[in-house]
Amino acid sequence: MKNTALTLIHEKLGAKLVGFAGYNMPVQYEGVNAEHETVRNGVGVFDVSHMGEFLIEGKNALELIQKVTSNDASKLEVGDAQYSCFPNDKGGIVDDLICYRIKENTYLLVVNASNIEKDWNWISKYNGSIGADMKDLSENYSLLAIQGPKAVEAMQSLTSVDLAEIKFYTFKIADFAGIENVIISATGYTGSGGFEIYCKNSEVVQIWNNVFEAGKDFDIKPIGLAARDTLRLEMGYCLYGNDINDTTSPIEAGLGWITKFTKDFVNSENLKKQKEEGVTKRLIAFELTERGIPRHDYEIVDKDGNKIGVVTSGTMSPSLKKGIGMGYVTKELSKRGNEIFIQIRKKQVKAIIIKLPFYKV
Repeated sequence: MKNTALTLIHEKLGAKLVGFAGYNMPVQYEGVNAEHETVRNGVGVFDVSHMGEFLIEGKNALELIQKVTSNDASKLEVGDAQYSCFPNDKGGIVDDLICYRIKENTYLLVVNASNIEKDWNWISKYNGSIGADMKDLSENYSLLAIQGPKAVEAMQSLTSVDLAEIKFYTFKIADFAGIENVIISATGYTGSGGFEIYCKNSEVVQIWNNVFEAGKDFDIKPIGLAARDTLRLEMGYCLYGNDINDTTSPIEAGLGWITKFTKDFVNSENLKKQKEEGVTKRLIAFELTERGIPRHDYEIVDKDGNKIGVVTSGTMSPSLKKGIGMGYVTKELSKRGNEIFIQIRKKQVKAIIIKLPFYKV
């Protein structure tokens, strides 16, 4: 099991550590609900250094990215970031990612920790005929997510750039917490504002300590991965391995908005046909209208008890105090307002299909 550069700090803070994607990661400190509320109302800090970072450079960098990703990276200016996915050649998704344009011919791809090796091999397969320069920086870089409505105010003293000017899905390379040339980005996974810091492993302890010193008057707290999951689910953000995977297409998953058919990419013709002709299943969001907590892999059934789908993500929403979830159902039953039922042990619990997000900021 690998450690991040902050593992010793997490242990001293009393974090419950679990294995995740080959890393010892803090799942919680004082409890999921309390940590969730900290991010929704104040400022919390996540160590997400297990994420993968690939540097793609050279005159053919954009050509490679355009081939392997679904979104149109040619639209990116230097300082922009873009949510995208790697479609596979069978109609599913290899992974979802964020693409940063660092310089004219330099891009940073940030991928999920559990898929680093798979993603690297997938991109390399297509780079054979393209010839971009690729570097896997995953082992050398750390990533902090400083999230919450008070994050900007709490951290402004640590940098010379105006944090309020870093708009959603943009970034700056600047000084932060006494370290030069870190990436400060705003691509948060919580829906409560804030930003992320990419730095070298050797720099992250200093940054962590300075962040908590600067945030002490704002009741800043460390946050674990369990609260990260409840926060992202309230916003309806997909989690790879749950809501999207190798067998779900971006069209089925409601990710048509990051699937641009103005360019040629892996399996684009089949996905275009799918978008034009329609799909047989769709990812839907639902909230329970009765007591209960939906969980991953629970069956979704109709009023007669017939299985019509499966829950991909579910929880008791700390903000809304009700059961919420996402899952795939047959297209004809995916309309908003439709009543469905979640099979929770031996009981069928009523739910209604709603529009995302669950939590309105």
